[in-house]
Amino acid sequence: MPNPIDVAEALLFASDVPLEAERIRDVLDLENVAAARELVQELIARYEAEPRGLAIVEVGGGYRMVTRPELAPWLVRLARARTRVRLSRPALETLAIIAYKQPVSKPELDAVRGVNSDAVLENLLERRLIRIGGRKEAPGRPFLYETTREFMVAFGLRDLNDLPKIEGELVIPDLALEPAAAAESHDEAETQQDPGAGGTDVSPRG
Repeated sequence: MPNPIDVAEALLFASDVPLEAERIRDVLDLENVAAARELVQELIARYEAEPRGLAIVEVGGGYRMVTRPELAPWLVRLARARTRVRLSRPALETLAIIAYKQPVSKPELDAVRGVNSDAVLENLLERRLIRIGGRKEAPGRPFLYETTREFMVAFGLRDLNDLPKIEGELVIPDLALEPAAAAESHDEAETQQDPGAGGTDVSPRG
Protein backbone atom coordinates (compact mmCIF):
# COMPACT_ATOMS: atom_id res chain seq x y z
CA MET A 1 0.00 0.00 0.00
CA PRO A 2 1.52 3.37 -1.03
CA ASN A 3 1.97 6.10 1.53
CA PRO A 4 -1.42 7.94 1.83
CA ILE A 5 0.26 11.32 1.40
CA ASP A 6 1.70 10.16 -1.93
CA VAL A 7 -1.76 9.02 -3.02
CA ALA A 8 -3.21 12.41 -2.04
CA GLU A 9 -0.50 14.12 -4.08
CA ALA A 10 -1.34 11.97 -7.11
CA LEU A 11 -5.05 12.75 -6.73
CA LEU A 12 -4.39 16.50 -6.68
CA PHE A 13 -2.10 16.21 -9.71
CA ALA A 14 -4.69 14.25 -11.71
CA SER A 15 -7.71 16.39 -10.83
CA ASP A 16 -8.52 19.35 -13.09
CA VAL A 17 -10.92 20.82 -10.52
CA PRO A 18 -10.48 21.60 -6.81
CA LEU A 19 -10.59 18.33 -4.86
CA GLU A 20 -12.78 18.40 -1.74
CA ALA A 21 -11.53 16.90 1.53
CA GLU A 22 -14.62 14.67 1.54
CA ARG A 23 -13.63 13.22 -1.83
CA ILE A 24 -10.09 12.56 -0.62
CA ARG A 25 -11.52 10.83 2.45
CA ASP A 26 -13.70 8.60 0.26
CA VAL A 27 -10.93 7.60 -2.13
CA LEU A 28 -8.41 6.86 0.62
CA ASP A 29 -11.05 5.36 2.93
CA LEU A 30 -9.92 7.57 5.80
CA GLU A 31 -11.62 7.73 9.18
CA ASN A 32 -13.09 11.20 8.69
CA VAL A 33 -12.80 14.47 6.76
CA ALA A 34 -10.48 15.91 9.41
CA ALA A 35 -7.98 13.15 8.62
CA ALA A 36 -8.11 14.10 4.94
CA ARG A 37 -7.49 17.77 5.73
CA GLU A 38 -4.59 16.82 8.01
CA LEU A 39 -3.08 14.77 5.17
CA VAL A 40 -3.33 17.69 2.76
CA GLN A 41 -1.82 20.07 5.32
CA GLU A 42 1.12 17.69 5.68
CA LEU A 43 1.50 17.71 1.90
CA ILE A 44 1.36 21.53 1.84
CA ALA A 45 4.11 21.64 4.48
CA ARG A 46 6.22 19.28 2.38
CA TYR A 47 5.87 21.56 -0.66
CA GLU A 48 6.72 24.67 1.35
CA ALA A 49 9.76 23.09 3.01
CA GLU A 50 11.90 23.42 -0.14
CA PRO A 51 11.82 25.44 -3.38
CA ARG A 52 9.42 23.87 -5.87
CA GLY A 53 7.63 24.93 -9.01
CA LEU A 54 4.27 23.76 -7.65
CA ALA A 55 2.17 24.52 -4.59
CA ILE A 56 -1.00 23.16 -3.00
CA VAL A 57 -3.69 25.78 -2.34
CA GLU A 58 -7.20 25.74 -0.90
CA VAL A 59 -9.64 27.20 -3.41
CA GLY A 60 -13.27 26.79 -4.46
CA GLY A 61 -14.15 24.55 -1.52
CA GLY A 62 -11.30 22.11 -2.16
CA TYR A 63 -7.59 21.73 -2.76
CA ARG A 64 -5.68 22.16 -5.99
CA MET A 65 -2.13 21.76 -7.25
CA VAL A 66 -1.01 24.97 -8.97
CA THR A 67 2.13 26.62 -10.27
CA ARG A 68 3.75 29.26 -8.08
CA PRO A 69 2.84 32.88 -9.01
CA GLU A 70 6.47 33.93 -9.49
CA LEU A 71 6.77 31.44 -12.37
CA ALA A 72 3.95 33.10 -14.36
CA PRO A 73 6.26 34.85 -16.92
CA TRP A 74 7.57 31.48 -18.13
CA LEU A 75 4.05 30.05 -18.30
CA VAL A 76 3.00 33.05 -20.36
CA ARG A 77 5.78 32.27 -22.86
CA LEU A 78 4.70 28.64 -23.06
CA ALA A 79 1.02 29.52 -23.55
CA ARG A 80 1.82 32.13 -26.21
CA ALA A 81 3.98 29.69 -28.11
CA ARG A 82 1.17 27.13 -27.97
CA THR A 83 -1.52 29.56 -29.05
CA ARG A 84 0.37 31.66 -31.60
CA VAL A 85 -0.05 29.36 -34.60
CA ARG A 86 -3.44 27.96 -33.74
CA LEU A 87 -5.89 30.83 -33.35
CA SER A 88 -7.74 31.92 -36.46
CA ARG A 89 -9.51 35.24 -36.89
CA PRO A 90 -12.93 33.63 -36.21
CA ALA A 91 -11.50 32.13 -33.01
CA LEU A 92 -10.11 35.49 -31.86
CA GLU A 93 -13.39 37.22 -32.77
CA THR A 94 -15.39 34.73 -30.70
CA LEU A 95 -12.88 34.89 -27.85
CA ALA A 96 -13.11 38.69 -27.79
CA ILE A 97 -16.92 38.64 -27.58
CA ILE A 98 -16.81 36.14 -24.71
CA ALA A 99 -14.04 38.04 -22.89
CA TYR A 100 -15.83 41.39 -22.96
CA LYS A 101 -19.44 40.23 -22.46
CA GLN A 102 -19.12 36.98 -20.49
CA PRO A 103 -20.98 34.88 -19.72
CA VAL A 104 -22.35 34.51 -23.27
CA SER A 105 -24.55 31.79 -24.78
CA LYS A 106 -24.07 30.26 -28.23
CA PRO A 107 -27.32 31.79 -29.62
CA GLU A 108 -26.04 35.22 -28.51
CA LEU A 109 -22.66 34.59 -30.15
CA ASP A 110 -24.34 33.42 -33.36
CA ALA A 111 -26.54 36.52 -33.39
CA VAL A 112 -23.56 38.88 -32.98
CA ARG A 113 -21.28 37.09 -35.46
CA GLY A 114 -23.91 36.11 -38.03
CA VAL A 115 -22.54 32.58 -38.38
CA ASN A 116 -22.78 29.26 -36.56
CA SER A 117 -20.16 29.15 -33.80
CA ASP A 118 -20.13 25.40 -33.07
CA ALA A 119 -16.72 24.67 -34.60
CA VAL A 120 -14.92 27.66 -33.16
CA LEU A 121 -16.38 27.08 -29.67
CA GLU A 122 -15.24 23.47 -29.77
CA ASN A 123 -11.75 24.62 -30.74
CA LEU A 124 -11.57 27.18 -27.92
CA LEU A 125 -12.82 24.62 -25.40
CA GLU A 126 -10.14 22.17 -26.52
CA ARG A 127 -7.50 24.88 -26.02
CA ARG A 128 -8.96 25.57 -22.55
CA LEU A 129 -9.25 29.26 -23.40
CA ILE A 130 -12.97 29.15 -22.55
CA ARG A 131 -15.14 26.96 -20.36
CA ILE A 132 -18.82 26.31 -19.75
CA GLY A 133 -19.84 28.39 -16.77
CA GLY A 134 -23.47 27.33 -16.47
CA ARG A 135 -26.76 27.58 -18.34
CA LYS A 136 -28.81 30.61 -19.32
CA GLU A 137 -32.30 30.91 -17.91
CA ALA A 138 -33.87 31.02 -21.37
CA PRO A 139 -35.73 28.61 -23.68
CA GLY A 140 -33.57 25.54 -24.21
CA ARG A 141 -31.28 26.62 -21.35
CA PRO A 142 -28.20 27.04 -23.59
CA PHE A 143 -24.69 26.79 -22.14
CA LEU A 144 -22.99 29.97 -21.01
CA TYR A 145 -19.34 30.43 -21.99
CA GLU A 146 -16.65 32.34 -20.11
CA THR A 147 -12.88 32.73 -20.32
CA THR A 148 -10.41 30.72 -18.22
CA ARG A 149 -7.18 31.28 -16.33
CA GLU A 150 -5.38 29.81 -19.35
CA PHE A 151 -6.87 32.62 -21.45
CA MET A 152 -5.40 35.26 -19.13
CA VAL A 153 -2.02 33.51 -19.10
CA ALA A 154 -1.98 33.20 -22.90
CA PHE A 155 -2.67 36.91 -23.39
CA GLY A 156 -0.53 38.17 -20.51
CA LEU A 157 -3.47 39.49 -18.43
CA ARG A 158 -3.42 39.72 -14.64
CA ASP A 159 -7.22 39.83 -14.65
CA LEU A 160 -10.08 40.87 -16.93
CA ASN A 161 -9.57 44.52 -16.00
CA ASP A 162 -6.37 44.36 -18.09
CA LEU A 163 -8.37 43.80 -21.29
CA PRO A 164 -7.71 46.60 -23.80
CA LYS A 165 -10.34 49.33 -23.70
CA ILE A 166 -12.58 49.42 -26.76
CA GLU A 167 -14.42 52.32 -28.33
CA GLY A 168 -18.19 52.16 -28.35
CA GLU A 169 -20.17 49.30 -26.87
CA LEU A 170 -20.46 45.67 -27.88
CA VAL A 171 -24.21 44.97 -27.81
CA ILE A 172 -25.53 41.45 -27.25
CA PRO A 173 -29.05 41.15 -28.76
CA ASP A 174 -31.78 40.38 -26.25
CA LEU A 175 -33.03 37.21 -27.91
CA ALA A 176 -35.75 36.66 -25.32
CA LEU A 177 -37.45 39.95 -26.27
CA GLU A 178 -37.22 39.43 -30.02
CA PRO A 179 -38.07 35.77 -30.70
CA ALA A 180 -38.89 36.30 -34.38
CA ALA A 181 -35.66 38.14 -35.09
CA ALA A 182 -33.73 35.61 -33.04
CA ALA A 183 -35.22 32.71 -34.97
CA GLU A 184 -34.42 34.38 -38.30
CA SER A 185 -30.85 35.09 -37.14
CA HIS A 186 -30.49 31.51 -35.96
CA ASP A 187 -31.72 30.13 -39.30
CA GLU A 188 -29.21 32.29 -41.16
CA ALA A 189 -26.44 31.18 -38.82
CA GLU A 190 -27.28 27.53 -39.39
CA THR A 191 -26.85 27.94 -43.14
CA GLN A 192 -23.58 29.86 -42.80
CA GLN A 193 -21.06 27.65 -41.01
CA ASP A 194 -18.11 29.19 -39.21
CA PRO A 195 -14.71 28.01 -40.50
CA GLY A 196 -13.65 27.28 -36.91
CA ALA A 197 -9.91 26.93 -36.46
CA GLY A 198 -9.19 27.19 -40.16
CA GLY A 199 -8.18 30.26 -42.11
CA THR A 200 -5.34 32.66 -41.43
CA ASP A 201 -3.68 32.15 -38.08
CA VAL A 202 -3.41 35.16 -35.79
CA SER A 203 -1.11 35.50 -32.79
CA PRO A 204 -2.15 36.80 -29.36
CA ARG A 205 -0.81 40.22 -28.49
CA GLY A 206 2.54 40.60 -26.87
